Amino acid sequence: MSPESTGQNKHNLTAYRRGFRTWRGNRPFWAGLFTMLGGMPIAYFPYADLHLGNMTLAMSTTTGSAALIIGALLITLGLTMWFHHIVRVFAGVAAILLALISIPLANLGGFVVGFLLALIGGALSASWAPGEPKADEETPQDAADPLAPAERQPENMPAESVLHGATVPQQQVGDHDAASGHDGGTHRAG
Repeated sequence: MSPESTGQNKHNLTAYRRGFRTWRGNRPFWAGLFTMLGGMPIAYFPYADLHLGNMTLAMSTTTGSAALIIGALLITLGLTMWFHHIVRVFAGVAAILLALISIPLANLGGFVVGFLLALIGGALSASWAPGEPKADEETPQDAADPLAPAERQPENMPAESVLHGATVPQQQVGDHDAASGHDGGTHRAG
């Protein structure tokens, strides 16, 4: 085994990690994860059996099917947030409503754990917005011009009106002020 082979594996791992980071950044990843994690205890607890020695403790309720449906829908909504993030607001509102419905129907929302996770995931999904893409390159016109946009001098303004990048408005010579009856030039006494 050569020393170069470990570098290739490290490069592949870095490339996969960067690819996953890009994929995660383009969608409400944490919202989907919290929603799916909230759906699991809601669906699991009504069907779970706890064995304590010879004693079996079952959490079965008459609304066990409702808990299973709510949990499955929350897991589906979490996957929808990941893979079809266009409907993220609808999925977030639906997750919040299902989390609220799970309180009376599914053992207090999976003993409050599933309720809180689904509620947080729905809120994150409803409030998530895609980021603005960054401009990677300057326009060729800006790159060729040595003056920055703030330091540029407007074409119709005289050189005296530009002071450290801020323009000072001046009245142009020859403008006629109708209210005072004189033009913008100098007046001679006469």
